[in-house]
Amino acid sequence: MGWLVVAFDLPVTEKEARKAYTDFRKFLLKDGFQMIQFSVYARPMVTHSRMQTHLRRVEKEIPPNGSVRAWYVTQAQWQRSLVIYGKPAKKQAPEDLPEQTLFW
Repeated sequence: MGWLVVAFDLPVTEKEARKAYTDFRKFLLKDGFQMIQFSVYARPMVTHSRMQTHLRRVEKEIPPNGSVRAWYVTQAQWQRSLVIYGKPAKKQAPEDLPEQTLFW
């Protein structure tokens, strides 16, 4: 059990590139990813084979001039992460697993 994290850089200087950015972002959301920060999305993964499936989907959807970095984080590592805000400094726990994955 863990999380697949993807971070991406996509050009947005031209109208066509902005559309590609928007389409890629919508794809990630439709595929079950959650926005963690701008251009950083994560999706809970129950098995390694599911992770491979979603990685292949991401690869198919990358716009031609974009770059995506992906990595896997275990649930234990994810739970130790922190969300830190600017002044006044607040800390927030990382996102929980969706309820439907808790039975695994």
